[in-house]
Amino acid sequence: MSDRAPVAMSATLAADEELTRRRAAGERVLSLAGGEIGLPVLPVLAERLAAAAGRNAYGPVTGDRALRAAAAGYWGRRGLPTDPGLVVCGPGSKPLLFALMLAAGGDVVVPVPSWVSYGAQAALAGGRALPVAVRPGEGGVPDPDALVRAVTRARAAGRDPRCVVVTLPDNPSGTIAPAATVRRLAEAARELDLVVVSDEIYCDLVFDPADRAVSPAVFAPERTVVTTGLTKNLALGGWRTGVARLPDSGLGHTLHARLAGVASQIWSSTAAPVQTAAAYAFEEPPEVVARVAASLRLHEVVVRAVARQFTAAGADLPPARATCYLYPDFEPLRQRLTRVHGVRGSGELAQLLSHRYGVGVLPATAFGEAERPLRIRAATGRLYGESDAERDIALTAADPLRLPWVSACLDRIAEVLGDLTGRPVPDAAALPH
Repeated sequence: MSDRAPVAMSATLAADEELTRRRAAGERVLSLAGGEIGLPVLPVLAERLAAAAGRNAYGPVTGDRALRAAAAGYWGRRGLPTDPGLVVCGPGSKPLLFALMLAAGGDVVVPVPSWVSYGAQAALAGGRALPVAVRPGEGGVPDPDALVRAVTRARAAGRDPRCVVVTLPDNPSGTIAPAATVRRLAEAARELDLVVVSDEIYCDLVFDPADRAVSPAVFAPERTVVTTGLTKNLALGGWRTGVARLPDSGLGHTLHARLAGVASQIWSSTAAPVQTAAAYAFEEPPEVVARVAASLRLHEVVVRAVARQFTAAGADLPPARATCYLYPDFEPLRQRLTRVHGVRGSGELAQLLSHRYGVGVLPATAFGEAERPLRIRAATGRLYGESDAERDIALTAADPLRLPWVSACLDRIAEVLGDLTGRPVPDAAALPH
């Protein structure tokens, strides 16, 4: 057996583990690398989970009837009428995405930049990633015209691209592709007979309702699979639950059967107690709606504050519109970064921030970009406090930026960016909103 792993460890998880080790060793570190949302569990969901602890049978491969019905209702309220019989649940949207690549087969078109695991999952599924750049400010959706050219060339060269993955809203940039681009992407997928896998796990984390992401399932309903979960909107990453919505078409029914087969061989069924709590969450009772709204407000206040800091330091940055992610570009500061710090690419920039300053971020290379661009991803979801008590206070604070533990994190970011760029960076609370 080869001693070489088929893919590297997830960049986000590797960064998290390193920072955890360094913190345990007594180092001063600030985690802006991982995508975990640092918020406590909504008590009513914990109660539902505990009450279902006695459920120890496997249950249906595709998920409990109650969870599939609740997920169908969740999508229906967002303009996507859904047959519960075409919903599949799994232990997180991440394994569902991988299983969908297995079910579709072939190579996978991925946006550049895109989430760290799409390309790795394509390789694990036996295919290859076919990278296609996004349009400026329209992260998560490959440029449709470039997509057509790339797929046409790939097929002429003997490759077999069969699906395209999109992310709405986007990770890593926190931007949202406009409806016109999504429509053209859907049309291109139809022309090329591609399955569209739409990762919409961030759809509840859009700051302005007018910016709501439009799913490609609206424009190509017969070939679009939608995935989501409770990892981001309700901070339940450790509970590992996700759902996929398959299209009501011949293609969709074929994919559903294949996906169920893959699930039966890999995870058998999702943890039954978690399904009970997830069904309640997807029904969106008032307390769940209120928690998502409070979380969204907190994300917006903090991520926009950190965005102001990056902008004050001289980095280019698209407006923060969703999620708790930022993707600043330090190209305007290249000359200083090279001269003073010896930084020539994103990997060196991320390494400098980590090793010298104890600030964990991810380089653009983790998202499929070349080394030269001076872009990094910063995630603000762990700046809300070190304990559940602090995080609960942050959720309800009139001005979270004034909380001592949040303010201390922002002060540290200002200090690091000031030293890095040679520009004075005010603390975020002092910057104009």
